[in-house]
Amino acid sequence: MNFLSDTTAPAHPRLIEAISRANEGFAPSYGADPLSAQVRERLVDLFETDLEVLFTTAGTASNALALSVLAPRDGMILCHDEAHIHRDERGAPEFFTGGAKLLPLHGEHAKIDMAELDGALAEWPADFVHATPPKVLSLSQLAEAGSAYSLDAVRERAKAAKDHGLFVHMDGARFANALAHLDCSPAELTWKAGIDALSLGATKNGALAAEAVILFPSAADRFPALQAAQKRAGHMLAKMRYVAAQFDAWLDDGLWLELARDANAAGTALSDGLAAIEGVEIAHPTDGNEVFARLPETVADRMRDAGAGFYAWPDGSARFVASWCTREAEIKDLLKAARG
Repeated sequence: MNFLSDTTAPAHPRLIEAISRANEGFAPSYGADPLSAQVRERLVDLFETDLEVLFTTAGTASNALALSVLAPRDGMILCHDEAHIHRDERGAPEFFTGGAKLLPLHGEHAKIDMAELDGALAEWPADFVHATPPKVLSLSQLAEAGSAYSLDAVRERAKAAKDHGLFVHMDGARFANALAHLDCSPAELTWKAGIDALSLGATKNGALAAEAVILFPSAADRFPALQAAQKRAGHMLAKMRYVAAQFDAWLDDGLWLELARDANAAGTALSDGLAAIEGVEIAHPTDGNEVFARLPETVADRMRDAGAGFYAWPDGSARFVASWCTREAEIKDLLKAARG
């Protein structure tokens, strides 16, 4: 009963098989291989626009690299106080940008409140030499509390940022889960809504180690700088085809959304089951595969004693994360233990 994180789950067999196929023979290095080009074209079709893509192996690298070409070193990045780039990346965005300031904003369920965003944009002018000018807005989709911004919410926040000359970045470590929940197209949730750059994560959704930075046309001119930053940071893999192979299999026949839907369904089943237990309170909407529950200590102890793994969240809740391969029996066993 491992509900610690979707990063603890195994890779999907189809992605492992794709890596094995990519291992046949020789191929050009550093992303110049045919498979990498093929995946780029698949992403162009999927997102319904021209784009540039840079493959990485870690979400932190994707976020930090993307922000490094959007935010100048004397600029400011607006994000939620609970955003991964603020709480969980050991200062990587500040390091990769060369000193850009992160300004944490607030809002329920780890989503930036519009009043907070408007206030920050008004408080920090772009033309005052003593102030750090906002240059990027970063939105997490799903947010760190497992909630999803609606399409209208993304559009509204992106428009406010654009009206002040900011780029808009989306941390999409669980982008597939958000997309499956919202039932919209990748284009609608990204560039059509005002997103300039997307950190697209596959590792939490069935990959071994596969992430990507996607620059949409509004930021595509930054791609040479993005490649240079990746090389200088030591994140440019010589055998990039093995990352591309994972994306190729992940996207094939809609597997990526199938896996996300399975994980989301498991999250919903777990959330509903926990909510029915006396004394348990669901802390945030379960819009994807993460469940945050406030548990009586007796309930938490019973689950731990039964061998369940979950994470104590800083707000006092317990986080449970379902994955693409979470089994119904695991959820039933967890709930049985919780009920005692």
